[in-house]
Amino acid sequence: MSENPLAQLQQAAEAVRQQLEVNAFDEAAVQRLEAFIEEQRPLLTPQTTQGVVVALGAFLGQCLVEGFQGEWASAPDGTTGIGVRGDLFFNPFFRVAMQLEKGLSESVTAFYASMPARLAEPPKKRSWI
Repeated sequence: MSENPLAQLQQAAEAVRQQLEVNAFDEAAVQRLEAFIEEQRPLLTPQTTQGVVVALGAFLGQCLVEGFQGEWASAPDGTTGIGVRGDLFFNPFFRVAMQLEKGLSESVTAFYASMPARLAEPPKKRSWI
């Protein structure tokens, strides 16, 4: 029997937390994640990048869960990510992949820091209502 996907994501996040030697899934942890991504960027190959994106994305996702009362969810297209407030969805794997590809111009720390402003916006009205 296969393991619960949520449990797998949480286990991956916890493994990264330990590897990064941070105490929580918070803003300071995201700052350490950003530095780690920058350290690893020149060392990664196309063959190793996907596994790194999954592990580090799980960690960033758990930081969003704990920092902004998010929850692991699936988008209508099947993408795994973090749902917040019932109307916002964020893909932490994409955010990690973007920093790995483009560097600090796609900073995970800047993304995380933008969350309070995103949450301050009124919920989007559904176009089908």
